[in-house]
Amino acid sequence: MLYDINEKVIKLENEGKKIIKFNLGDPFQQTPEEIIEAAYEAMRKGKTKYASSAGERKLREELAKMHGVSTDNIVITAGSKWGIYAVMYLLLREGDNVIIPTPRWTAYDLTAKELGARIKLIRTELESDWRLEPSEIEALIDDRTKLIVLNNPNNPTSKVIDENIVREIVQIAEDHGVRILSDEVYADISFVKVKSVLDMSSNHIVVRSFSKTFAMTGWRIGYVIADRELIDKIIKLNQITLTNIPVFIQEAALKALELRERIISRIRREYLERAELACKILSDTKLKFSKPEAPFYVFPKCDGLDSEKFAFELLDKGVAIAPGTAFGDYKEFFRISLTAPEEDFERGLRIIAEAFK
Repeated sequence: MLYDINEKVIKLENEGKKIIKFNLGDPFQQTPEEIIEAAYEAMRKGKTKYASSAGERKLREELAKMHGVSTDNIVITAGSKWGIYAVMYLLLREGDNVIIPTPRWTAYDLTAKELGARIKLIRTELESDWRLEPSEIEALIDDRTKLIVLNNPNNPTSKVIDENIVREIVQIAEDHGVRILSDEVYADISFVKVKSVLDMSSNHIVVRSFSKTFAMTGWRIGYVIADRELIDKIIKLNQITLTNIPVFIQEAALKALELRERIISRIRREYLERAELACKILSDTKLKFSKPEAPFYVFPKCDGLDSEKFAFELLDKGVAIAPGTAFGDYKEFFRISLTAPEEDFERGLRIIAEAFK
């Protein structure tokens, strides 16, 4: 449904209709100029050839230093999505199962299903502030469970998992010999502190990306942190598929890390301001929602709402959102991505709010 809405938006735009896009998590900011210049300079210097399928060593060294791991524990991937696919491709076999809390980004279960795995979903609720219960995870583990997927902070709820709950889940995974795949792409720009699974154990897998943190979605660069055996397998998979991430893109990523604190501080501040404005506008309606703890999303609920019908009706008013059914069995919810251009942002929110007065 998420992709159906996006295709409809593209069709309307091609017909000349103006659409305020709250449907995708694509930053409104442009990639910082220094990052673009770094890529351009690298191309001018001839860094346009084949290179290591592991990623450039200098970039991996900087990431290793940042995460407190060895350079051999990191591989550069074509965004976090390829990292997630590579991990699942290498670890899952037909008949295995994967535990995924929901609401969730559907790429997790779509990928696992494509590989023949079964999905075990754990439902969380707005009424409990999207609290994840470790005991429910443990109850679903059996001898065919290969992965527990965590998305911290979560898309679409923008909820950060409490540190003690992360610790409990890590312990449960360790007790049962199950690995955690933790998608932490929003962690650096979170409004509150995020505790990584790697802070508690080196036995698990973390996927990160430059996309959200540095407004580099179209550059397609991310990385996986894992044990050396799995990293070596991902490198081999890279060798027979994408070969390598272009070196000039990796040079741009290296520049992003150099400017990391400055960029993160600005982006976090801008999204916090947007989240506060969104909460203020939506609070004056009958919508129920949890205050975002991280960019980019608000995930409101209206009792009795058919969010798919509402999403298509809202397109007629020039605003695109994602229905809750795109993230699981959440028909009464919809996701607002706080990424619309500055000139459209408040007007789009007020159009949405008007529907729920």
